Amino acid sequence: MPVQPIRIFGDPVLRTRADEVTTFDKELRTLVADLTDTMLDAPGAGLAAPQIGVGLRVFTWNVDGEVGHLINPTLDLSDEEQDGPEGCLSLPGLSLDTKRAFGVVAKGTNMHGEPVTIEGTELLARAIQHETDHLDGILFIDRLDREARRAAMRLIRASEWFGEPAPVVRFSPHATNGLGF
Repeated sequence: MPVQPIRIFGDPVLRTRADEVTTFDKELRTLVADLTDTMLDAPGAGLAAPQIGVGLRVFTWNVDGEVGHLINPTLDLSDEEQDGPEGCLSLPGLSLDTKRAFGVVAKGTNMHGEPVTIEGTELLARAIQHETDHLDGILFIDRLDREARRAAMRLIRASEWFGEPAPVVRFSPHATNGLGF
């Protein structure tokens, strides 16, 4: 499958809540393959559909050699927290300590519409929370305290990629009302 361009901070699709997947067809399987190939090529620990301009609730992950995907996720988070470095393919070169739940139980479906439950801690839990945030239009910098967020914005504005034009919108026949995001 082809590697897709990754949307960069400033693209409105990254701030828009993605729609639930209702059709489990060849187009969805192609989307999962494109997400996986793009994530592995980047390389990254995860990639959500909005990051390639598709506004559907789908993400992939690649943690400790395990590659997977989840559609329409719901999360149960542990009370125990972790604080550690987090980055994002849509914010190239930026890595900041971010507080997340230490563990997660994620429920959703696979690309065939079959129920799936993923349990993870540490990096897998972080990746699942990060990618689910993308599906809700939330970026990891939104999870930072005020001072750290200001510092992140200074780094973003100083980056060489800031202000680059967004790639062309990819359209999908799924229930997005004709919008590719």
